[in-house]
Amino acid sequence: MPLKLSLKPGEKFVLNGAVLQNGDRRATLVLQNKASVLREKDIMHENEVTTPARRIYFPIMMMYLSEKQDTKIYDEFVVRMTEFMNAVGSADAMQECVAVSRDVMAGEYYKALIRCRKLIDYEDERLKSVASGLSDSNDS
Repeated sequence: MPLKLSLKPGEKFVLNGAVLQNGDRRATLVLQNKASVLREKDIMHENEVTTPARRIYFPIMMMYLSEKQDTKIYDEFVVRMTEFMNAVGSADAMQECVAVSRDVMAGEYYKALIRCRKLIDYEDERLKSVASGLSDSNDS
């Protein structure tokens, strides 16, 4: 099934490891075969890997974009996922962790990235709750 990408002017994306940038007008590309594609908004840079969930996302992204399997990157994913699962208290988040792990083991890295975004959202919510709790206690 073809993949249709609608690109904003100047939007960057990665296609099989190559960074491409759209020109000065909106464009639509149709990929006719399977390829590793990530939009600019889904690309995480190393300096953005600042939280446990992002430490899970990054190696998955690297596996997705890599042409060959790299056991070092996979091992990093396993360590980070194990740490996250040991710290998380939510049954829903734990189920998502299991689903992400299943997708990675099946080589379905893009699906794993999408699921991992849910872990990042979960983590962001928790961090906001903690931060607002701290500011509330400082106001007293």
